[in-house]
Amino acid sequence: MSTQPPKILVVDDTRANLVAMRHLLADCGAELIEATSGNEALSRCLDEQFALILLDVNMPDMDGFEVAALLGEAEQLRDTPVIFVTAAYADDLNRLKGYRSGAVDYISKPINDVILQSKVRVFLELHSARMQLQQTLEELSERNRQLQVEITERQRIEAKVRHQATHDMLTGLPNRVLFHDHLRSAMTEAHPDKGFALALVDIDGFKAVNDTHGHPAGDALLQVIAARLNHHVRAGDTVARLGGDEFALIFKDVSGPHPVAQRCQEICDVLAKPYPLTGTRGAFTALVSASIGIALWQAQLESDEDLIQAADRALYQAKENGKNGCVLAS
Repeated sequence: MSTQPPKILVVDDTRANLVAMRHLLADCGAELIEATSGNEALSRCLDEQFALILLDVNMPDMDGFEVAALLGEAEQLRDTPVIFVTAAYADDLNRLKGYRSGAVDYISKPINDVILQSKVRVFLELHSARMQLQQTLEELSERNRQLQVEITERQRIEAKVRHQATHDMLTGLPNRVLFHDHLRSAMTEAHPDKGFALALVDIDGFKAVNDTHGHPAGDALLQVIAARLNHHVRAGDTVARLGGDEFALIFKDVSGPHPVAQRCQEICDVLAKPYPLTGTRGAFTALVSASIGIALWQAQLESDEDLIQAADRALYQAKENGKNGCVLAS
C-alpha cells in the first residue's frame, strides 16, 4: 500500500476560512489541498484522489450543492465522501438538499474545532480501511491469478506425463499399455453386427537399415513408417508401436475377412515404397517391407491374449511365406 498520506480537499471562497481550516487540521495526518471555487474544486478532483472533501455551501458562481452533484455524476469521484460546511445547518430543507446532492455529513459555522477534528478523523480511518481492503483484494486477485497459472501449468505437466506413460516417445503412437487398453475396449464394444480385427505388423529389413546406416537413420525410418500407418487408417482405428519394429493395428467396424485383408494388403504396398533418408554416410533410400498377421474378433475368444496369439501365428505364417504380405488367421 502507498506510504503517501491521504489528501483532504478544502473548498471555500474565503481565504480566512481556508487559513483557519488549515490551522485546525494541521495535525490530522493528511495533506490539505485548497480550492477557492467550485470549478477549481472539480479540476482538483479530476487530477488527484481525496480521502475527504470539506465543501463550503455558499460560494458564488457555483455553490456547494452543484459541486457535490457534479462529483456524484463522475464514476471515479462519486465514492469520495463530502462534508458540507455551512452556516445554514439549522435549515432542514438545505440539509435535505445537501444529502440528495451527495453529502455524507454537515459541519456548521462557526466551526467547532473538536467536532471538525473528530469527524475528519473518522473519515480518514474509513479511508484507511478502504485502502487496506482494496490492497487486500488486489493481492488476493493477483494470488488467484498466480494460482490459476500454477494450476494450468500443473495440468499441462500432468497431461504430458500421462501422454508419455501411454505413448511411444519416438513415434508418438500409443504404446503397448494403451494398445492393450484399446484392444480390451474394442472387445467390450464388439457384437456380431459390429466386429473388429487385430493386425500385427513386423517390418522386414529394418535391422539391415539400422546396422548399415546407424540408429538415427533407423529411428527416422520408424517415424516415417508410423506416419504412413497413421495416414492409411480411419479415424476410429488404432495404430500402436509395440516395440522395436513391431506395430499393431486395431480396425473397428469390420464387416468381414475380405475387406480387412484388402486394407492390410494396401498397407503392405504403402510400406514397401522407398524411404528417402539421411544416415551416417549421407543421404540414402531405404527399401523395407512389412509382414502382417490378421485376426478377426470372434465371440468365443476368452481374452485379448487369445486374439493376439492368433494374429501372431498369422504373422509368423506371413514371414514363412516370404514376407511382404499379409495372412489372415484361420
